[in-house]
Amino acid sequence: MRPRIPSLLRHGMVLSALLSLCVPSLSGATIPMGGINVVAAENFYGNIAAQLGGEKVNVTSILSDPKVDWHEYASNVDDARAVAAADLVIENGGGYDGWMDTLLSASPSASRVLLKGFDIAPRKLPDSERVWYDVDDVQAIAQAVTETLKELDPVNAGYYSRKLQTFRDSLTRVRQKILHMNERWRGTPVGLTETMLMYMAKSIGLSVLTPFDFQKAVSEGSDPPPATVAAVENQVKERKIKLLAYSEQTVSAVTARLQDEARAAGIPVVPVTETLPSVLNYQNWILSELEVFERALED
Repeated sequence: MRPRIPSLLRHGMVLSALLSLCVPSLSGATIPMGGINVVAAENFYGNIAAQLGGEKVNVTSILSDPKVDWHEYASNVDDARAVAAADLVIENGGGYDGWMDTLLSASPSASRVLLKGFDIAPRKLPDSERVWYDVDDVQAIAQAVTETLKELDPVNAGYYSRKLQTFRDSLTRVRQKILHMNERWRGTPVGLTETMLMYMAKSIGLSVLTPFDFQKAVSEGSDPPPATVAAVENQVKERKIKLLAYSEQTVSAVTARLQDEARAAGIPVVPVTETLPSVLNYQNWILSELEVFERALED
């Protein structure tokens, strides 16, 4: 016969079990013992959040396939459920991922924290919202993510501080590569099909000859003005540019023809993705793209 547990003790055990499921936060919310639920609109932000939160976070990234054109994204039920359960949501903002705002509006929450990379970034370029290509912008965004994690989970503030320092240190190789390339290739004329590539080109110090209206139109998924197409094709035919960089995810008839013309003219063609490849972290991804630029410049 099993011994009886006194009623008061039994109730205390139940209460203790219930309390053990949650940890209080400074903001008044309760964080599950399973970790802080983070939803990132794009997987590069998700990867950064995972590095900063470690075992204390559960990260879901919505846009994660480098082969998919982000212009064609359509939200689904799984995405909506993830956002509804999120403690922290990270999006780029600046008009890049407005669909995330629609998902957030569908499941309002006073306790959920929203961070927008574009709003946080200190080094925004005009008419180019892809701030994740700038290392200083990303470091500022990482700082904001860490401060939010500390607020949601103050007990582990020291843990998050250490993770942030590790992340900052890991950006050193990227900064060194940019500095080296800037010293060697500053002022080199290049062609870019999209404004997303402006951040990297500016960091390296490259001189972009492609008309801005051409880049902007391609970035927005529309046809560039005919005069700008003629100007870009002329730059290729006359070999006025050292390389042509394009996004693998937004190839159009115009940019595909431009690539063919560049190859025929002996101009290196550099592919760049807007989404993090699954086998890389953020730092190695940016470093690998810089190295592709470097190899093309050396040709």
